[in-house]
Amino acid sequence: MSEEEYLHTAYEPDCEFEDGILVERNLGTRDHSRLQMALAAYFFRRRREWNLHVFPEQRVRLRARRYLIPDVCVYLGPEPVDQVFQTPPLLWIEILSPEDRAIRVNRKVKEVLEFGATYVWVIDPETLESELHSRQGGSELTDGVLRIPGTPIEVPLHAVFED
Repeated sequence: MSEEEYLHTAYEPDCEFEDGILVERNLGTRDHSRLQMALAAYFFRRRREWNLHVFPEQRVRLRARRYLIPDVCVYLGPEPVDQVFQTPPLLWIEILSPEDRAIRVNRKVKEVLEFGATYVWVIDPETLESELHSRQGGSELTDGVLRIPGTPIEVPLHAVFED
């Protein structure tokens, strides 16, 4: 399949794309969907205060013939204008699905960081255990609060459902 065909075709659910091959994404469960919605809403309500823009399931072009779709991505500053984003976000959020495998998730985290995303947040929607990754490495968020250094962004994971 060509890149042009991929970009002009709607898939339900949307697929990622790598070198001419459609890559199906693992469908989320109710917990996955609920967390994705709650996180997007949490960021959206704070968009002016934190000077950010939040997008769920937005196609992002990492390179020619390579497109990934984060569960949620957050851009700081001016709003991206492209219909398919080509610049790295401040924060790329991956919410795990039961079918996700560690090796594939780790490969995706590495690829997204190499693309230039500043942070990748990986969350288990059942337990809310999470890890924050950057080029400096990854660490578990032991207190359940995402903090982005140098910004006012602070997301208490357990509270996003209450907000």
